[in-house]
Amino acid sequence: MPTAPRPTAPAPTPPPPAVPSLTERRKAATELEIARAAAALFAERGSAVTADDIARAAGVALRTFYRYFRTKEDAVAPLLAVGVRQWLAELRRLAGEADGPSVRDVLERAARQALTPSDERAAEALRWTRGLLRVMRDDPALRSVWHRVHHDSEEALIPVLAEVTDGGPLEVRLAAAAANTALRVAVETWASADDGTDARAADPAELVAHGMRALTAGLPGLDRRRA
Repeated sequence: MPTAPRPTAPAPTPPPPAVPSLTERRKAATELEIARAAAALFAERGSAVTADDIARAAGVALRTFYRYFRTKEDAVAPLLAVGVRQWLAELRRLAGEADGPSVRDVLERAARQALTPSDERAAEALRWTRGLLRVMRDDPALRSVWHRVHHDSEEALIPVLAEVTDGGPLEVRLAAAAANTALRVAVETWASADDGTDARAADPAELVAHGMRALTAGLPGLDRRRA
C-alpha cells in the first residue's frame, strides 16, 4: 500500500538583519566625528593638515586616532561613504516596493535622494565633500581614498541589482559600474565647477540623473524588474 507523501515543510523565514551592538554603534559614531573634523580641516587647509590636527579638532587623543585610522587621509573615508550608504539604503527601499518603477528609475531616484540633503548636517557634509574633492586634485593619497570608497560602493551595489533585475551577471556588473560611475562623476563635476558659471553643474542631483540615463541607456534589462 503506497504511503502518503509527507507534507513539505515551509521555507524558513530569513532572519532579520543583525542590529549593530552598542560597541559597534559607538565606534561608528566616533569614526564619523573624526571624519567630519578631518574633512573640515582638509577643505580649509589642504594637505598640510596633520593627524594631530585632526585628533585635536575631534577631541580625541592621537593614539585614539590611530586606533581608528591608519593615515590622516583614511580619516575622511567614513564621511565620503555616508552618501553612498544613503544611496544603497534608498535603492533597497525602492527596489523592495511591490509595484515600484523600473530598476533604471529606481537607480536615478535613489541617487537624486542621496545628493539632495535632508537637513543642515547633511548639507554640511556635502559641502565638506566638495571642499575635499577640490583638495584631492593635488593630493594623490586623498584621491586614493575617494576611489576606494567608490570601488566598495560598486561591489555593494552588485548583489542589490542582482536581486531586482533579470539580467545576467555581466549586465548586472555593467549596471553597477555605470550607476556608480554616474554618481562619482556627478559629484566630481559639481565640486570642480566654478560657482555660478554653469547652471547645469550647480545641482549634483540633476547631474547624476543626466549621467545615470546616459550611462545605462544601453542596458535594456534595467527597464524591467525580476518577477
